[in-house]
Amino acid sequence: MKHGKKYVLALAKIDTEKFYTVAEACALVKEISFAKFGETIETHINVRLSKNQSVRDTLVFPNQFKSEKKVLVFCREDRVKEALDTGAAFAGDIEYIEKIKNGWFEFDVAVATPDMMKDVGRLGMILGRKGLMPNPKTGTVTNDIIAAINELKRGRTEYRADKGGVVHIAVGKVFMDSAKVAENIEVLLTEVTRKKPVDAKGSFIRSISVNSTMGPSVRVTYKGGE
Repeated sequence: MKHGKKYVLALAKIDTEKFYTVAEACALVKEISFAKFGETIETHINVRLSKNQSVRDTLVFPNQFKSEKKVLVFCREDRVKEALDTGAAFAGDIEYIEKIKNGWFEFDVAVATPDMMKDVGRLGMILGRKGLMPNPKTGTVTNDIIAAINELKRGRTEYRADKGGVVHIAVGKVFMDSAKVAENIEVLLTEVTRKKPVDAKGSFIRSISVNSTMGPSVRVTYKGGE
């Protein structure tokens, strides 16, 4: 793949034989970013998984960098006021199910109380394709909608390994202090390591890299994924 002049110049500043610490990698990625827009800083974590294993959970980064999410809560009428007072942008039951069937998606994340899931399940194909289906594993199917809304508005983020065993996730912006981006990555690495399957063999985290949206990757060393 042919790269532009700015990418090549950025790549020349990376020692491709070296594994950088998280802090060094974040500082370097900021230094070599060259796009005219506020690039996102991404981390890619390759984990060792067998065929039937997976890694999936949520976390709240200590240093936020995304705009506040619009939360839709699927709930019965007696809990609508509770959801809206807590900060949900929308709350209700059949009304919103029908709106989504007709192509409405003016929300970023959906939460559902367990008693709504029989009805919400009819949206499985629609919400699933967009990654918006409420799921108990990510804390978005719950009776404690106050806690769920508060965490989501604070920036709770889902991470999961893809079919190749790689977790791809945004961890900051190039305009942020590199130490804050590094702190986000350290929290992420701790959480991913914590999700190591009990029967996983060998070193769990195989490789880590950090890059900005347009920039080259920087390889990272990490001792906590054994």
